[in-house]
This record gives sequence, structure tokens and C-alpha cells, in this order.
Amino acid sequence: MRNALGLLLATVVAALAITGVWYWVSKPNAAKAAAQSAAAKPSEPAPPPPTRVAAKGAKDDVDYTGTVPAKPAASAALPVQPKSTCANPDALGISRTVVVDTTGGPGFGLDHFKQFDFLADHEVVLTFDDGPWPVNTPAVLKALADECTTGIFFTIGKHATYHPEILRQVQAAGHVVGVHTWSHVNLNGKKMTDQIAKDELEKGISAVKFALGGSNPAPFFRFPQLQHRPSAVAYLGERNVAMFSCDVDSFDFRSKDADQVVNTVMTGLEKKGKGIILMHDFQKNTALALPTLLRRLKAGGYKVVAMKPKGTLDTLPEYDAMVGQDPKLPTTMTNARPISSVIQTVQQ
Repeated sequence: MRNALGLLLATVVAALAITGVWYWVSKPNAAKAAAQSAAAKPSEPAPPPPTRVAAKGAKDDVDYTGTVPAKPAASAALPVQPKSTCANPDALGISRTVVVDTTGGPGFGLDHFKQFDFLADHEVVLTFDDGPWPVNTPAVLKALADECTTGIFFTIGKHATYHPEILRQVQAAGHVVGVHTWSHVNLNGKKMTDQIAKDELEKGISAVKFALGGSNPAPFFRFPQLQHRPSAVAYLGERNVAMFSCDVDSFDFRSKDADQVVNTVMTGLEKKGKGIILMHDFQKNTALALPTLLRRLKAGGYKVVAMKPKGTLDTLPEYDAMVGQDPKLPTTMTNARPISSVIQTVQQ
């Protein structure tokens, strides 16, 4: 009996000793394991570093570097792209704009004036004579607008008084409005006098101003039939009016159809490589030909240069008073000024 109780007591003591040793060893290991587990499992993943990328702007072809977030915010607004000024991405457009100082009456167009040869190879200036005229002039304006390009319109004074609303459309579209006399007479004709030539020019200037609602025309002039009366050239030099001849004549006034107008101009350009093109917004075939011609110019690598005057042309009061009655009118003289003092590129 006594031996049995001793054996039972020894067993209990041994069990308590084993339990104490196990508890002392396992508790710190469990804490250590918990700490290791906490360190191994963070609550949120760390965000990746921002990525540097090189991108190219769709509009301006300018390389730039930006930071792209891993996940853009849902509320981020897309940048607003500026609206293009031309709806036609393949338009002929305007290559450069030059400002012309008309002091002393410089002349342009190598058919008559060699001094101010400012156009580079494959550069052209579009010019139109004899308007404004119903149907044809608006069609010319539309063709130019569709190709986002521009021209100079040499206006007959009488036609301006007939259709002032059309001439105002020309001006509103941003084209240059010059003068082409009052009634389109040959200022170098046998019966022409210096006074009649002056009247033809000055009344034409006043008529254009009247049609434009009081806005002065550009100091740009073209002689009818390209007949340059020497005294009229000198007179316009004193008036500081630039005179325009041409390099390529469309001869649209004697073309049988629109295709002939296009072919004549392109053939002329192939020979000369550049130049001031003479057309007539008065002519139906020109109005029909112009959309195709502008596309051909683009395809041929030609670029349009816009010519803008430095100032406007003041009218003479006595001729302002004549508009509405019926007399008659002239251009400039060359001088020794360098090209750089006459022509200046202001936009390209």
C-alpha cells in the first residue's frame, strides 16, 4: 500500500516537471514565430515606382517625358486638345506670310519686274482679277477655304459697286483686296491720257473702299491686260502702291474648259518652278478648275505664300465723291531698295 502511494506521487511530480519544461521552451518560440509572420505579411502591397516614358505629341511632333501612374485616378480628366484652324488635314495651306513695304511702288512678277524675286523654288502666290462676280467669286472663295489657303483679289471698281456684299465676303475670309482700275480699260491705249489713267486708278480705289463699307483697300494694283503705262507707273510710285505682274498666266479667259486652266498653270509652273499665278475669279472655268488646281499644287510640292501689305491705301476725297457717277483711272515705279527692306517673312 505504501509502495503504491509512493509510485503515484513520483508519477505526478514527473508530469509536472515535463509540463514546466515544455511551457518554458515553447512560449518565446511562439512569440518569435508570430513576429516573423507579421513581418512577412504586410497589410497593403507597396505601390510600384512611377515609370518614365518618352512620348510624342500627336499635333506638334515634340518629344516630351512624362510620369505615368500605375493606376490613374478615375476622376482624372483627359487634356483638352486645341482645335485645329483647318478642318482639312491634307490641305494645301499657307507656307509662309510676308509683309510688303510698298514705299516707292515696288513691282512683283518676273514677266515685268526682275528686282524683287523673293519666292523660293516651288513657292507660289495665288492672284485673282476682275471680281467680284456672282457665283464665280463665291465658288473661288469656297475652294480656297476648303484648302485653307489664300490669295490676292485685284478688284474692278465698277464690279465692286455692283456686288459689294461679295467683296466683303472676300475681305471677311482674310484675303487681300487690291485694285484693278475702275472699268478695266487699257491704260496704255492709244487714246489714253495721263489724266484719264489717273481717274481710272483713283476712282477704282475709291469704289473698292465704298464697297468695303469704308475700309481702305490694300496698296496693291495690277494693270488691266498687263499694259504698264510709264506715267501711271511713276504716279503709283508716288502713291506708294505696289504693282503686280505675274510669272504664270492661266489664260483662263480663253480656256475652253476647267481642265485646260489646270494644265496651263501646271505646265507654266513646271517650266518656271515658282511664281505669281494670274487667274480671274470673274471666269466660270477658273471657279470650276480651282479645287483640282489646288490639289495638283499640293501633290506637286508647291507651297502658297501669303503677301500682306504693311499698310492700307488712302483714297482721295475728290474721287470718293465721284463714286456713283462715271469717270476713269493706274500703278508704280521701281527703285533701288534691297529685297530685305521690301519683303519680310512674319510667319512660317
